[in-house]
Amino acid sequence: MSIKSDKMDKNTKILLGLGISGIFLLFILLIGAIILIAPTIVDKVAVIPIQGEIAYGSSNIFGGNVANPEVIKDLIKQAEEDDSVGAILLDINSPGGTPVASEEIMDAVKNCKKPVVAWISDTGASGAYLAASPADKIIAGPSSLVGSIGVILDITDLSELYQKIGVDKYAIKGGEYKDIGADYRKMTAEEKKMLQNMVNENYDHFIALVAENRHLDKKYVKGIAEGQIYTGNQAKNLKLIDGVGSKEQAIDTAAKMGGIEGEYEIITMTPPESLEDILSNFSSKIGYSIGKGIGSLLEEDTIKNILY
Repeated sequence: MSIKSDKMDKNTKILLGLGISGIFLLFILLIGAIILIAPTIVDKVAVIPIQGEIAYGSSNIFGGNVANPEVIKDLIKQAEEDDSVGAILLDINSPGGTPVASEEIMDAVKNCKKPVVAWISDTGASGAYLAASPADKIIAGPSSLVGSIGVILDITDLSELYQKIGVDKYAIKGGEYKDIGADYRKMTAEEKKMLQNMVNENYDHFIALVAENRHLDKKYVKGIAEGQIYTGNQAKNLKLIDGVGSKEQAIDTAAKMGGIEGEYEIITMTPPESLEDILSNFSSKIGYSIGKGIGSLLEEDTIKNILY
């Protein structure tokens, strides 16, 4: 009788252990299901800096940082896919940049499904303003510089200087207009007309985009878009921005637009820079310094980029 009793006690203990384990496992699964079903708490505003010249690459020829559209687009996408982020703030301090790069950022802002507020600190001009123009709200500091809606194509004529110092510079070319804008000769009237038509086309496109993004009449935009730079207060009166205020006020506006109630967290999104990136940038700058003087760098393109 004692042997059977011991076996029963052992079996009972095994069954009891399995039962407790089953209950514990069920509890864990229940907790996991609750976590999956429970709504994500939206309590963050993502701040994305747009600082410096807007262009492709990591730095300009002088070593200054640029706002690369590929990087900015990726950061906007990350913020958009983060369920805890309710809204995005673009922290802008930029004089503008190339047309394609500026429009790339503009499209990313326009297509973002979350509220986007653009805040202009010192400068939000030209291509930088274009990038901000489709934001749900644009806020700028009262003394910030806003606008400069226009297009410029920079060409240098050094032909007379070369002649005075005895420099004979020329090109062997295939194609009549291949050296258009070269600094060693004067441009013909026909060439100037060709380039002016190209600039005019870009200018009209710029105005059309701003008018569409800001819901303004195209004729009205053209009337205030002759390259003028406005203060934040002036830009608000001209409907180029929606309000004047500090960065904190702009973030608070973004939070409210994102449906965030009460306290919220501010996260600044910047791309991680790997050791490889650091070494690559460092070595490329050394290469430029050793291989080329500043003069040759400036002369590398006969026609400088069209800039917004």
